[in-house]
Amino acid sequence: MGSDEWAAIDWKAVEKMVYRLQTRIFKAKRRGDTKQVHRLQKLLMKSRSAKLLAVRRVTQDNAGKKTAGVDGVKSLRPPQRLDLANNLYLTDKSKPTRRVMIPKPGTTEERPLGIPCMIERARQMLVKLALEPEWEAVFETNTYGFRTGRGAHDAIEAIFNSIRYKSKYVLDADIAKCFDKINQNKLLAKLNTFPTLTRQIKAWLTSGVVMDGQLFPTNEGTPQGGVVSPLLALIALYGLETAIRSCVSQGRAQRTLTVVFYADDFVVLHPSLAVILKCRQAAENWLNEMSLELKPSKTRISHTLTPHDGNVGFDFLGFNIRQHPVGKHQSGCNGAGQKLGFKTIIKPSKKKIALHLESIGNIIDSYKGAPQVALIRRLNSVIRGWCNYYSTVSSKKTFSYCKNIVWSQLRAWARYRTGNFGFRTLDNYWHHIGYRLTFSTKDGVRLIAHTDTPIKRHVKVQGDKSYFDGDVLYWGKRRGRHPELPNRVALLLKKYKGICLECGLMFVANDLIEVDHTLPKQEGGTDKFDNLKPLHRHCHDVKTARDNALRKELEQETELDLERR
Repeated sequence: MGSDEWAAIDWKAVEKMVYRLQTRIFKAKRRGDTKQVHRLQKLLMKSRSAKLLAVRRVTQDNAGKKTAGVDGVKSLRPPQRLDLANNLYLTDKSKPTRRVMIPKPGTTEERPLGIPCMIERARQMLVKLALEPEWEAVFETNTYGFRTGRGAHDAIEAIFNSIRYKSKYVLDADIAKCFDKINQNKLLAKLNTFPTLTRQIKAWLTSGVVMDGQLFPTNEGTPQGGVVSPLLALIALYGLETAIRSCVSQGRAQRTLTVVFYADDFVVLHPSLAVILKCRQAAENWLNEMSLELKPSKTRISHTLTPHDGNVGFDFLGFNIRQHPVGKHQSGCNGAGQKLGFKTIIKPSKKKIALHLESIGNIIDSYKGAPQVALIRRLNSVIRGWCNYYSTVSSKKTFSYCKNIVWSQLRAWARYRTGNFGFRTLDNYWHHIGYRLTFSTKDGVRLIAHTDTPIKRHVKVQGDKSYFDGDVLYWGKRRGRHPELPNRVALLLKKYKGICLECGLMFVANDLIEVDHTLPKQEGGTDKFDNLKPLHRHCHDVKTARDNALRKELEQETELDLERR
């Protein structure tokens, strides 16, 4: 019965109701009506629609939905989801989180994750639904990490726009252990919300962590891994850009200053070294008040064009950003038509290229005894994701280099399997698809080459636009053009005008999109474009469950018919 009730919920109406309230919260905050903001937040968190949506997001949409907290619960069935939604309300208590250590990519360090139990995840999502639109209305324009509709590519484009016509000094900074060291009292004071919500957030911050069966107190920081933790970290860092800008006098110096934030990393760009040094000191002073500090090993000053302390350019979010001196025939021009004498080039960083090729090499080594088709499918997902991420910058030469290295790695794989690499080996694993010799099976399953990914510049999000401003059409169009969106999904979104065919809602911002087969593969369906359609992840789950139920019902009817005969 519970399964039917969950499936029968009008999710389109639920999402519309929640989004309508979020938009009202956003607009009330923009006009400075704090009393109205708090009233609407209370209304939102008490509504059944918000509770249902919170439960669905943590149990169906969340990528880490099957990771258990201290309660050991990994997943919930529809009747349990309904019970959770019906009993979802804020308290002044919280169960501790489960501490899990995960390695940081490319380093020997480990990152501590705090995994909340299922009930706390749902509560945190409910609070996030209410808090996020309030703070989206006041966050600085060039803050991008952990914000709906604002990602790494927007940050990179903001940096490019800042230096495309003028070389600048750069403060490339990283906040040490940002999540773990935030002053909780200062954070709660900055939140400045109503008492019930304050007590609940305080309970989450001080709930403690369980590791190896032992409970450890948490007197500082906000645990990484929680649903609401990224938002709380952004709130804690709110005001840092204002503090940095305040040390620069109004006028030309202020206009040429650029500050770009992504989570706990940020860059400051300005033509004057003296201004950069002032900004660094201002950042350090402000961070000290929040019990934070810059990480010396990851904080440096460089110049985009000329050497400074042996540094030219800088790496940010996996991209290398640098300007190169060029002759007049290759140089671009500024707005006045004057030759710049340099060219701004953004490309994948050497570190990320090396890690990517190492990852591919490890996969190939682990698939030495596996069928070729399994290796191809595993590599395709890695190559496609990596190339999509870097498809918005000058990556043509990098993609060509990676393609050649992967070919050498695959040649070694083929030699290992056959003992040599002659024409017979080549014919077994490489086949002509069109005019090109491609690593593929005889059935036509081929490896994607890095160079297959087209280079297409990303369009930065407009000014202070926010997902909660009510402009669904704008955000829907941007969702279909996201650089990390697989080409197949992008084409399907274009075909169906960005609409989920199950619920009828437009795909926006961070919606999780999955490809559904109109005719299931087990019934003879294919991967051809005409048999595919885009669905939300939760909508895909509902459709799959419905199809399975119909299939079982049909099988039972067939068995009954056979028995009667």
